[in-house]
Amino acid sequence: MAKEKDRQKLARPVLLRPHHGMCLAYFKGEGYSDGFSAHMKEVLDELQKGMDVQLYVGTDEICSACPNNREGQCTDLTLVEKYDNAVLEACGLADGEQLAFDDFTEKVQNQLLVTGKRKEICGGCKWNGICENEKSRWEE
Repeated sequence: MAKEKDRQKLARPVLLRPHHGMCLAYFKGEGYSDGFSAHMKEVLDELQKGMDVQLYVGTDEICSACPNNREGQCTDLTLVEKYDNAVLEACGLADGEQLAFDDFTEKVQNQLLVTGKRKEICGGCKWNGICENEKSRWEE
């Protein structure tokens, strides 16, 4: 029964904010709260099993456990939408586009992280210190 449930999970695309592709590259267990961090790790673990994502400039699966999510809306909406749209533009992707998580992370790595655009997009983020000091998990 558990295997059938896993197959059903893998069959559906997971909604993912485009900028979370950068966040997940450097995630090391720190976050807004213990619950948020645990949820982000669970989502990352599932995505790395070969899931598809649907890029979505809006509240996604990771946001569902964020304390800044107020009734389905981010309290920093303007800022995170700016991050999302910059990621889409730099990677040549579109809101609503569906692709394999691995294909998305390859684009994020090669078109944002390697080129230094991450810092241009979100260098002012409160978590920037982690990104500056960690190696991207998408690096080969």
